[in-house]
Amino acid sequence: MAWVALVVAGLLEVVWAAGLKYSEGLTKLGPSLLALVTVALSLWLLGVAMKTLPLGTAYGVWVGIGAIGTVIFGIVFLSEPATIARLFSILLILSGIIGLKISH
Repeated sequence: MAWVALVVAGLLEVVWAAGLKYSEGLTKLGPSLLALVTVALSLWLLGVAMKTLPLGTAYGVWVGIGAIGTVIFGIVFLSEPATIARLFSILLILSGIIGLKISH
């Protein structure tokens, strides 16, 4: 159950980051509320996961999911560049997440 909470927390990190982008510096109410609610849920689920998972593993995986998801969101929805260097960097982050999971 901790891993499910952790993955959902990481996905919510992508949502709040996107909400921040669309909030225009927290000046638009809807995206700002979305960002604030999802950051709270994301942190709560991270805390739930940390009850049983090691701190370094939980935090590293959470950040990694958020980073990868946010880059992919930017590429797909914001027309950010999908360069070889960016895609390779995603693979490096993914390999780190897998390494943390395996070594747990």
